[in-house]
Amino acid sequence: MPLPNARRHLGEQGEATAAAYLLAQGYTLLERNWRFHRLGEIDLIARQGEQVVFVEVRTRHGKTPDSPTESITLPKQKRLIALAYTYLETHAFTQNTLWRIDVIALNIDNQGQIITLQHICNAIEEH
Repeated sequence: MPLPNARRHLGEQGEATAAAYLLAQGYTLLERNWRFHRLGEIDLIARQGEQVVFVEVRTRHGKTPDSPTESITLPKQKRLIALAYTYLETHAFTQNTLWRIDVIALNIDNQGQIITLQHICNAIEEH
């Protein structure tokens, strides 16, 4: 099991890479690591045109056979949806604001090089 500092560093590297990717794709970055009390944290919040995009970043070492969305449990999905609603409410967005939750999954090798970057739009939908 990786040390907490190594795991945190991997997560930070993944989030920085995902943020740079979104900017290169024309998104506007609104927030990084937005936290709301005990409810949790959203890794990245961006805008694509008029749509607010909440992004969960999943970073792993090496190639893994499972899907990145499979690693996001149902309780985590519910928390992300609740956080999205909370963000929209606390930042005075209207009820008509378009929004979605995406996942950016990265596989990074031991030298810190990106093996794969997968951007899954609408990865988590409200149930």
